[in-house]
Amino acid sequence: MKETKHISRSRAQESSAAIERMYITMRHLFNRGFYKPMGVSGDGLRESLLALRPEIYGNIGEEKVELNGLLYVIERLPIGIEQCRFINLTSDEGYSKSHFEAIVPPKRRRNCYRIDEEQMNVEITRGRSDIYDILTHLTFIFIESHKIKNRVLLDDGGEVSRDWMKLEQAVMQTKKLPLIEKEKAISHVANILGRTFEEVLDIYEAFGSEETPDRFLHVIYWLGKLAIEEVVDNNKRTITFSPVLRERLGHHIHGEIWATNIKEVLKTNNLLKRPIHVISANMHSVMNSIFATPLLKTKFKDKSDFYIYEELSKSGAKEIRSQVEELALKNGMISLPDSSGTNIDVQIFDTAKIDWAKTGFPKAALDEAKLVIIVMDYAFGEQAYETIDELLKPYKKETLLNVASVSIMGKAGILEGGKGDIMIPTAHINEGTADNYFFENELKGAMFEGNDIAVFEGAMVTVLGTSLQNRDLLKFFHESTWGVIGLEMEGSYYQKAIQSASKIRKSVPHDIKVRYAYYASDNPLETGSTLASGGLGTTGVKPTYLITIKILEQIFNVK
Repeated sequence: MKETKHISRSRAQESSAAIERMYITMRHLFNRGFYKPMGVSGDGLRESLLALRPEIYGNIGEEKVELNGLLYVIERLPIGIEQCRFINLTSDEGYSKSHFEAIVPPKRRRNCYRIDEEQMNVEITRGRSDIYDILTHLTFIFIESHKIKNRVLLDDGGEVSRDWMKLEQAVMQTKKLPLIEKEKAISHVANILGRTFEEVLDIYEAFGSEETPDRFLHVIYWLGKLAIEEVVDNNKRTITFSPVLRERLGHHIHGEIWATNIKEVLKTNNLLKRPIHVISANMHSVMNSIFATPLLKTKFKDKSDFYIYEELSKSGAKEIRSQVEELALKNGMISLPDSSGTNIDVQIFDTAKIDWAKTGFPKAALDEAKLVIIVMDYAFGEQAYETIDELLKPYKKETLLNVASVSIMGKAGILEGGKGDIMIPTAHINEGTADNYFFENELKGAMFEGNDIAVFEGAMVTVLGTSLQNRDLLKFFHESTWGVIGLEMEGSYYQKAIQSASKIRKSVPHDIKVRYAYYASDNPLETGSTLASGGLGTTGVKPTYLITIKILEQIFNVK
């Protein structure tokens, strides 16, 4: 009799399966319309997240509360969400026309509305990736809230520890806590969280703001309080998806409005028939690369261009930023702040109105058909497909756009190297399905050498969410024959839209050029270098502008 072979799965395979389960579970819960995250219906999501143990969520699988992961998530959720038992995900349903004030999280562009003490509405206008993002973040904070509950709830009757009562007293204070009271509260919170006094002290200020300096205490208190009520009073927290959101999702409603707005402006300004170059980047690097250095050279004598860009990127540089913008608006730039709900602002540059001698590209060699540049702010995950797919469609079904190139400058996680390094992809691989998109990238690694920045070339993986990656899965992608150099969230969606428009639907030229380049925001394979460990600061300025300048040099034929 043949002996049965014992087959065991590697951690990478388990992780891949956990991501797939999460993806399917989230779609199922969305179709269902509601669920209770800490009830039976939320079991699948919680179990998958705990099996995955993403790098960004640190010690999610341990008893002690994860602080860096909590800060990362709280910055991406609306202020006050920790106090709400009912979280309602909606489409754009007219709340902007009401008395409700929009709450926008510091690190995610989404409008949220506090309906009453118990309910927070979160507008989802950026596609499914937005839903995956918010559901994984909510699942994480609910898991952490039950860790807090486990450490303070002494019995089923609702008796709580002394530390919890002292925290409650501190939270009930309406004024900023004096130093002595703050340190007493931190001492009690450290016991509750299973952390040292020093660990809590180190992260305390990061949660606060001028209006709410002691927000850390409030976040911990409300997470624990609602978790206690779930157990003692059976008041379960509930997440619902509005009928309108379920009806609209996946139909490019916002992307179509966004793209039509752009084409209307092109038509109004007689730019629709010109060669068009699309750049996905931020709202300052293209404008600053063209106009900033000649304008500010006298102010920053003997300083390099990158020094000027760093100065422009600082939070206190509002005045000089507006000087550059004013100059750009007088020289062919049209600003289109978003009104469609995509949260993607746009700038249009009419190069016929630019005096190249007074720009950062005096050697620009443009032919008679003066080109137009459309700069769009970053899309979010699957939203990249929706926006580019709609933008590349003909205007009113008969006017084809002459899109000569699409360039993507983005931020990504790197698997070899560190923050601020540059990645030049040769292909995008979809995580989970292994769908892959190979393309001829007009940007090459050699173009970036000699600038004291490490450059890596190779395939990149497009992931479902930054918070769904762990070391084992990323090591597999990096060390296997896939040879992945980094991970990001939009690449394959951009390429899918460009490919279908140019090769199948023929709505843009067949020989459309593509450029992809990313700078590293973190290295999730290095301990302490994940996104949760903090931002790039000025480290990101040089690679951002270096990539932007290389893209523009190709568009402007600078030899």
